[in-house]
Amino acid sequence: MEDMLDKIREAATAWAPDLIAAALTLILGWFGARLVRALLRRAMNKASVDPILVRFTASLSYVGLMAMVLIAVLGRLGVNTTSFAAIIGAAGLAVGLAFKDSLSNFASGVLLIIFRPFQVGDFVEAADVSGSVEEIQVFTTVLKTPDNKKVIVGNAAITSASITNYAAYDTRRVDMVFGIGYGDDIPRAKQVLERILADDDRVLSDPEPAIAVSELADSSVNFVVRPWVATGDYWAVYFDVQQQVKTRFDAEGLSIPFPQRDLHLHQVA
Repeated sequence: MEDMLDKIREAATAWAPDLIAAALTLILGWFGARLVRALLRRAMNKASVDPILVRFTASLSYVGLMAMVLIAVLGRLGVNTTSFAAIIGAAGLAVGLAFKDSLSNFASGVLLIIFRPFQVGDFVEAADVSGSVEEIQVFTTVLKTPDNKKVIVGNAAITSASITNYAAYDTRRVDMVFGIGYGDDIPRAKQVLERILADDDRVLSDPEPAIAVSELADSSVNFVVRPWVATGDYWAVYFDVQQQVKTRFDAEGLSIPFPQRDLHLHQVA
């Protein structure tokens, strides 16, 4: 019995420094990881980084640091950490390969949050989808289409193609084409188009609207009409000008050509 107690005391005496060192490493490492997480979170909040990215990055840094602390603790206890680190590395590689698409979406989400090619509420065209941005998440972006459908797009698909942000600027140019018949008066048609734009308070005077003959088509003389408007007035002006052109052209006796087909019947004797 005494021999067993002596062996226990000897083992405790031999292991005591390593146990104390391991405990101190664990405690100091834990406090250090928490401190780094807090400092990182504070710096990112001060830089106005998206809260989703702040939480994710802070948590990821904390988990990574604690993994390093645990490896250090095991090393103080005499565990062969080389093989342990190799196992963790292999597991990380396997997880990375299994979740490569998710990691790609995450990396793209970070880029979208940092560089901000669009904001929540902007109307964009990305990944062959058009809609208003409702949410920018770490892995996906949520769009609301004009016909009130919710579309969730992976961020990797967005960053791998071109992004068109229709709300990026305060003004937009409305591009329209109107045709008159070859027998109609071109200067008078141009004056009618100019009056239509001048009567619309939403059309901006600077830049000045452009009205010009653009094409002598098969059955019409085509005008390009390009007024500038506030971005929010784009579709309202587009639809109203279309209606006004038809109404004013009819009142002025100007024709709007449309495709016609003449059918000739030949009687066979």
